[in-house]
Amino acid sequence: MHEPHAHDPSRRRLLRALGAAPLALGALETLPVAQAQTSDARVHVVIAGSGLGGIAVASRLRKLLPQARITIVDAKLEHNYQPGYTLVATGVWPIAKVRDRNADFQPEGVQWVQEMVAEFDPAANSLTTTSGSKISYDYLVVATGLQLGYDQIEGMDVKAIGQNGLGSVYLGPEAALATWRAMDAFRAQGGRAVMTLPAGPLKCAGAPLKMTFMVADRLRQAGTRDRSSVDFYTGLPDDTVFGVKVVNDDVLARWKNLDIQPHYLSRLVAVDTGARKAVFASPEGERSEVDYDFLHVVPPMRAVDAVRDSELAAQEGPMLGWLQVSKDTLQHQRFANVFGVGDINGTPRGKTAATVKKSAPLVAHNLARVVAGQAPDEIFDGYTSCPMIVREGSAMLIEFDYEGRLTPSMPFIDPMQESFMAWLMKVRLLKPAYVAVLKGRV
Repeated sequence: MHEPHAHDPSRRRLLRALGAAPLALGALETLPVAQAQTSDARVHVVIAGSGLGGIAVASRLRKLLPQARITIVDAKLEHNYQPGYTLVATGVWPIAKVRDRNADFQPEGVQWVQEMVAEFDPAANSLTTTSGSKISYDYLVVATGLQLGYDQIEGMDVKAIGQNGLGSVYLGPEAALATWRAMDAFRAQGGRAVMTLPAGPLKCAGAPLKMTFMVADRLRQAGTRDRSSVDFYTGLPDDTVFGVKVVNDDVLARWKNLDIQPHYLSRLVAVDTGARKAVFASPEGERSEVDYDFLHVVPPMRAVDAVRDSELAAQEGPMLGWLQVSKDTLQHQRFANVFGVGDINGTPRGKTAATVKKSAPLVAHNLARVVAGQAPDEIFDGYTSCPMIVREGSAMLIEFDYEGRLTPSMPFIDPMQESFMAWLMKVRLLKPAYVAVLKGRV
């Protein structure tokens, strides 16, 4: 695979500092948890979900509420490092790097019920699992993640991912690896790549853009770019592919230079995987059929049914069906003993692992204050981060808040300047930081 040139100044600077990087990361992992209200209350806290958000909150509550009974409800036995899916799907990482045992991350002293939540009844302070068991709680943290709407695309068969040029990075590790197999076969011959992006809430909204940059780069490396085309179809309005304007404009300028053609107000509604045809619809319902040699499907996304069908869901507005939390405190707006963390939250932004890194300590802190009879006092600014890969060996580390303002946290990385530093952060340093968040160290 392509490696950055040795004379790249950013690479030289980073390699000089690299000896200190592990020490810096180690220091980060062992920082004490921020001071928060502790309580000896013997309450029962139930956490629905054992992804990054659920386990990170559980790890912190174990310290803040030492006498509490904490229960995690989730049938998932494998813990997946989802930020690494794009690296697997573009041939940078092996699949093993995104797969771990969920049991290895369960905090000591926390009960784990290995079932999914089938129904929430917040008025009765209880939930029902898929086996029909009822679990009552004093406090609830909803960390279920979201639901991928592949079923909303006519003809889409997730079992076909990896075959006949079909890719989709979101489904899981196996689909990411299968996507790489499809991309690898495609780049050897070249042809037409069709990349997609739906409108509406999306987790890791930068992933479709990263995949687009990388398919162009893989074609270039294979020497087939000149006889290939890369088209990006999005359900968003004209000149919009990303929700932060300065980033959006930068990406579109880069794509113009790379001869990547965007198509707006074009929603993927059907696919014929055998014939390699994709069908897009305009807002007026007009349909157009597009042939492809490689298709990357990004499904529409929605709240999980157990939340969407409950009183926990927003009943109106742009986040209809999502968990109705305050965007500031992440406390539920109608049920004061309920908090949300991660992708399920009906907030303006924030469906990334980086969001959880900053919001999980806040949720634990605010919940502990409520247990102690106090009001939540920490405010979330909507922080999220997107290491925007622009080619192998180069990325931009973009961080921003609810308002779309850039909020860089690392002075040696310019968020709008691609660098090997940002690439190395993505490929080498972010997973250890992720594990530190799981364990409540940062």
